[in-house]
Amino acid sequence: MTNRISRRTFAGGLAAGAAGAAAGGTKPNIVLILADDLGYGDLSSWGAPDVRTPNIDALAASGVRFDRFYANSPVCSPTRAALLTGRYPDCAGVPGVIRTRPANSWGYLDPAVELLPRRLSAAGYDTAMVGKWHLGLERPSLPNERGFGYFHGFLGDMMDDYLTHRREGHNYMRLNREELDPRGHATDLFTDWAVDYLRQRKSAAKPFFLYLAFNAPHAPLQPKAEWLERVRKRAPEMSEKRAKLTALIEHMDAGVGQVLEALRANGQRENTLVLFTSDNGGDLNAGASCGALHGGKGQMFEGGIRVPMCTAWPGRIQAGSKSERVGLSMDLFPTVCEAAGARPAAGIDGVSLLSELQGRGGAAPERDLVWVRREGGAAYQGREFYALRRGDWKLLQNTPFERYQLYNLKDDPGETRDLAAAEPKVYRELCAALMLHVQRAGATPWQGPGVGGR
Repeated sequence: MTNRISRRTFAGGLAAGAAGAAAGGTKPNIVLILADDLGYGDLSSWGAPDVRTPNIDALAASGVRFDRFYANSPVCSPTRAALLTGRYPDCAGVPGVIRTRPANSWGYLDPAVELLPRRLSAAGYDTAMVGKWHLGLERPSLPNERGFGYFHGFLGDMMDDYLTHRREGHNYMRLNREELDPRGHATDLFTDWAVDYLRQRKSAAKPFFLYLAFNAPHAPLQPKAEWLERVRKRAPEMSEKRAKLTALIEHMDAGVGQVLEALRANGQRENTLVLFTSDNGGDLNAGASCGALHGGKGQMFEGGIRVPMCTAWPGRIQAGSKSERVGLSMDLFPTVCEAAGARPAAGIDGVSLLSELQGRGGAAPERDLVWVRREGGAAYQGREFYALRRGDWKLLQNTPFERYQLYNLKDDPGETRDLAAAEPKVYRELCAALMLHVQRAGATPWQGPGVGGR
C-alpha cells in the first residue's frame, strides 16, 4: 500500500458546518485562473525577492495557500487536459503538447471524456473560457464542442508574438467559433474579456464558471514597454531576460487584480470561489526561478512540476491558511464539482480537496501519483517518460532513454542523491507500479484520425 503524503498545517480553521457548496443553499460562482510557465519561485508571496505580485499575494493571503501542489505534467497541454477532465493526461489522450504541425503534436483529447464545464452545466452553471485553450485546433476538440457555452481566446499553444497573436502564421484567436483579429497585448485582451464576461453575469440568476487561462509569462519575452520600464527603474541591475520575464509576470498579476476588482464591483466576490495555479514549472531558459527546487519546465524534477496554488472563498475558507497536503491539477475537477454541488464524472483520477480548503479535517487518500510527458525531437523521439511518487519516494526520468532515478523527498528535497542502487526493493516496487499505470493509459489513443498513418 502507499504511504500517506499529506500533512496539514492550517493556521486556524473553519467550523465543520461551514461547508461546501450546496450546504449553504446557494451555489457559488467559480473562477479558475491558470498561469502559463509560472515558476514556483516567481511570486513575491512564494519568496521571489525581485518580483512584485500584490494581487496574487493578496488572493493567497485571503484564503489557503498550498505549498506542495503539482501540475500533472512539466509541459502545457497534458496539465490542461488533467485540469479539465480530472484524469491523468495520458488517460485523457494528451500525454504531450498538442501543436499545429501533426508531425510534432503529441496528444488528441479523447472525444469520449467529459470535461468540467459539461458537469457544471448539468448542475445549472453558465460556463465560459477566456484565454489559451491548447487542447485541440479543430472539431470535436474545440471549447464550445467540449462544454463551454462561451469561448473568447486563443486555440493554439504559444503565441509567436503577444501583439499579433499568431502561431506559425495561423490566427487562432476566436470568439466562440468566429475568427478574430484583435489589437492589443494578449494579457490585456484576456483580462478585458474576462472582466466583460463578469459584467455580463452581474444580474444573472444562474451561477457561473469562468476558466481564465493566461498565456503569460510563457515565451516570447515580450512585455509591454511600460511594464518593462517599471522593472528597469526599480532594479537596473537585473538582467535583460529576467527583467522582461518579471514584467510579463507583473502585468499578468495586474490582470488578476482587475478580475478580482470586477468581482467586487459587481457584488459577486462574496459568493465566488477563486482558484489560481500554473500549468507547469518555470522555464529556466526564459529566466524563470523555481526557488530552491531542482530543475524547471520540461523536467520531472520538482522545479518542473511543483507550482504555486492558492484559493479563496469568503466565509468558507479561512484567510491566512496554509496546507502541506499534496495535490495535483486533476484534483481541481472534483474540488470544483463538490463546491458547486455537481456530480463528478465517473472514472476520474482526481480527488476533491474541498475539505482541506475549508479546514474540515479528513485524511488524505493514500495513492501513487504519476506525471507524464511525450515529446519529439532527437532527445525524445516521440516517446513518453514519467515520474511516480509514493509517499516520500519519487521515481523519475527526464528522457525516455535514461535509467530511472530514485529520490527520497523528505530527506533530500533538492533531489541530489539518487538512491536507485541503494534501495533496490523500493526501486522495483515503484517501477512495477508505474508499469501498471502505463498499461492502463495505453488503452486511450493519443493520436487523432489521419495522424501517423492512421
